[in-house]
Parts: sequence; structure tokens; C-alpha cells
Amino acid sequence: MQKQDLIDIANTVMPFGKYKGRVLIDLPEEYLLWFARKGEFPQGRLGYLMEMTLIVKV
Repeated sequence: MQKQDLIDIANTVMPFGKYKGRVLIDLPEEYLLWFARKGEFPQGRLGYLMEMTLIVKV
């Protein structure tokens, strides 16, 4: 994880779903764990940042 990743986690807005409009760091841990259990984080940078957000929170 790079410094820019942490900045992006704090500034990237969730573009879909129940928590649309929230920045990633404000997503509930349970929501991120749901993606992890399913093994279905979104593709690309958003999915990577969501995974990193979970690591930061846990």
C-alpha cells in the first residue's frame, strides 16, 4: 500500500449500492467483509481500494 492509496481511500466516493455517495473509509466494516466473503470486490482501482480499506479497518 502506498501513501497515495491512503489518500484515495479517504477521498474516493462509493459509486453504487447501499452506501453510494460515502467515501470509502466511511463504509461499514461489515459491508466490506461481505464483498470479501463473496470474493467479489469490483474490478479495477475501486476494488483494490475497497480491499485496502478493509485491511486498514481490521
